[in-house]
Amino acid sequence: MALISAKTIITSLSLFHLTLAFFFLTNPSAISDQSIVYLLGDSMGLPSSRSFDTQSPALAFLGVLLGYLGISDLVTLSYPEEICLITHWGTQAPLRVSISFALAIYSFFFSPSSPLFYHDENASSRFAHPDLHRALHNNPNYTPSGWGGDALKNRVFFTFMFVETMAWFWTWVTLGEEQRGVLARAQRERAKRRGSQSY
Repeated sequence: MALISAKTIITSLSLFHLTLAFFFLTNPSAISDQSIVYLLGDSMGLPSSRSFDTQSPALAFLGVLLGYLGISDLVTLSYPEEICLITHWGTQAPLRVSISFALAIYSFFFSPSSPLFYHDENASSRFAHPDLHRALHNNPNYTPSGWGGDALKNRVFFTFMFVETMAWFWTWVTLGEEQRGVLARAQRERAKRRGSQSY
């Protein structure tokens, strides 16, 4: 049995999404000024984005989407346990882990600070700390692709996807641990109903 149940983790994630939705609608700079955003972004050498300093239609749209996601995730927890934890979240958790992990990888490995685009003959390793790459503001090997995905290569997006990956992986592992107990309880309930119907 897990220390924290999957329902508790999913509830926390839903409330996290609702909180982010509120701040994206009211004060987006509060998100980009968080310590975890600075810590993870600086450690990965990702640039900060000035677009989170003021409210914009795109951030309002993102806030509404996060609010919608948070509310719909909370509503799914009202389903019967077998449907909610095994059927719905049993497929959603691995899907969300995969998507958020892929986007976190994209955000770092295709950014200007990526070790894929920079090689310095004086560096001890190709995978040296990204601060090395910041010295070359215009990395000659990196060219923006010119599509909207370039806007995803910033600290806020990477931090969000990193936290999502860790949280959904934790949820997935916890769901796997709880699955046997949920199925056993459902089987006992069915057996009780059959026993009461036979009399």
